[in-house]
Amino acid sequence: MKLVDCPLCNGTSKHYHTKRQREFLQCSLCLSVFTHPDCFLTPEEEKAHYLCHNNDPEDVRYQNFLSPVTNLILNDFNKNHKGLDFGAGTGSPIVKVLTDNSYDINQYDLFFYNDPEKLNQKYDYIACTEVAEHFKEPHKEFAQLRDMLLPGGKLYIMTDMFDENRDFASWFYKTDPTHVFLYHPKAFEWIASAFDFKNVHINGRVITLQA
Repeated sequence: MKLVDCPLCNGTSKHYHTKRQREFLQCSLCLSVFTHPDCFLTPEEEKAHYLCHNNDPEDVRYQNFLSPVTNLILNDFNKNHKGLDFGAGTGSPIVKVLTDNSYDINQYDLFFYNDPEKLNQKYDYIACTEVAEHFKEPHKEFAQLRDMLLPGGKLYIMTDMFDENRDFASWFYKTDPTHVFLYHPKAFEWIASAFDFKNVHINGRVITLQA
């Protein structure tokens, strides 16, 4: 396959790993690893894959899994602030937990809650949990997310990051065919600079970017 530039930072790429018919490239600039676009699922295949997920917002285990983000939001903002769950999927525990606490939060999902009007509003905080790794055009997606944040607002990302010291061949996270962009920590430093975030904080799998 012909090499393509990084869809986040436009850095040049090199071959990194092949798994069956799926090719992974690594960016020379942000060091992230991404799937070659020739290997993407079709939108129909992608939606069918998501429908196989057992994502019940009432599931306490699922709520606990995402609690690092909901706890930050509950600590950083109050009921008078407006939020968005970007990439809510078939059912959002983020929305469930926050609405149970009387928070004002919308949800958007390309496949399941595709209301473009939600993308034309401004928000104090945006949650993007287990979603950024699905971005086929991460530069476009992060530009959009940044534009939707009010001054001083926060973007909360949850994703499993690429680590060059990890055994990539056995890494479960890259096996999901819809996980097409695997971020190196340097990628979030690049995002903070390129999209004029004031700061970036990385705590394990949770990344907070402040507008």
